[in-house]
Amino acid sequence: MHESNVHGLKRIHQGKVRDIYAIPGDDRHMLIVTTDRLSAFDVVLPDPIPGKGRVLTSISNFWFARTGHIVPNHLAAPARADLAQVVPDAGDRARLADRAIVVRKLRALPVEAVVRGYLIGSGWKDYQHTGGICGIELPAGLRMADRLPEPIFTPSTKAPKGHHDENVGFDEIARVIGADRAAQVRDTAIALYRFAAAHALTRGIIIADTKFEFGVDEENGGRLTLIDEALTPDSSRFWPTDTYAPGTSPPSFDKQFVRDYLETLDWNKTAPGPKLPAHVIQRTSEKYEEALRRLTA
Repeated sequence: MHESNVHGLKRIHQGKVRDIYAIPGDDRHMLIVTTDRLSAFDVVLPDPIPGKGRVLTSISNFWFARTGHIVPNHLAAPARADLAQVVPDAGDRARLADRAIVVRKLRALPVEAVVRGYLIGSGWKDYQHTGGICGIELPAGLRMADRLPEPIFTPSTKAPKGHHDENVGFDEIARVIGADRAAQVRDTAIALYRFAAAHALTRGIIIADTKFEFGVDEENGGRLTLIDEALTPDSSRFWPTDTYAPGTSPPSFDKQFVRDYLETLDWNKTAPGPKLPAHVIQRTSEKYEEALRRLTA
C-alpha cells in the first residue's frame, strides 16, 4: 500500500509514511493509516516495502501497551478504537485491519526527540568533527558504533515532508517549546529508551538510537503524550547482538539496509528518490519482519 484511500473519510494530512483521516461527526479523534511507503534521507521513495505498515503498527502498539507507566499515548480508549465504528466500508476495514489506529487529537510538539545510546549515523559524523553531539561533549577516542557512557538526548527539528530534519541543541528546543517542557520531553524520551533497550537486549537486539514524537493533551491539563510511532525499524536503529562489533557499521533490522544501498548511487538525496531493485525491497521487508518477530515474540 503506497497510498491509502478510505471511502467516506476525508484525508486531512499525508506524511512521509502515514495518512491521516478525519472521522465524520467526531472532532476529538482521527484515523491514522500506516502505509508501506519508505522514506530515506527525508525523501519518500517510489517503491513501497510490502508489509511494512503492518509491521510498524504492530511494533508501535506493542510498545504503547507496555510504556503507559512512563507516559500516556495517543491511542483512543477501547470503546472508540473499533474500526467498525469509524470505517464504513467492509473492504476498507479488511485492508486496514493491521495498519490503522484511531487516536486522540493532540497538539503535536515541533521536535524530534532523538535518544542515542551508541555512536552511529549523523552522531558519529558530528563526533568526528566536534568531539560531541549536538553540543554534548563525549569522551575522546570513541569508535564508530561504540556504546555511549549514558544515553543522550540529541533533538532535531520536525521538518515537513520533502525537507531535512536539522539537529539542534537542547537550548534551541527549550527556546521553541519552553525550558520546562523541553526538560520533560528529554527525561521522558530517555526513560522510554532505557526501558525499551533493556527489553530488546533480552530478544537479541541492540537499540542503537531512536526518535519519539510527543503531543500535548489540552483536555488533560497539557499532559505530555507519546504520539505517532514508537521504537520501530523506521524510527530506530536495531542491531543484532550476535554480530555487533564496534569500529564498523553493524548490520541492522531497519532501513539502514536501504540507506547503505542509496549511498552507492549518484543521487543528491533530494526528491524524486530513486527506484529500488527487487532484491533490496525483499531484503528490507524481511528485516522488518525479523524485527517484529524478535521484539514481540
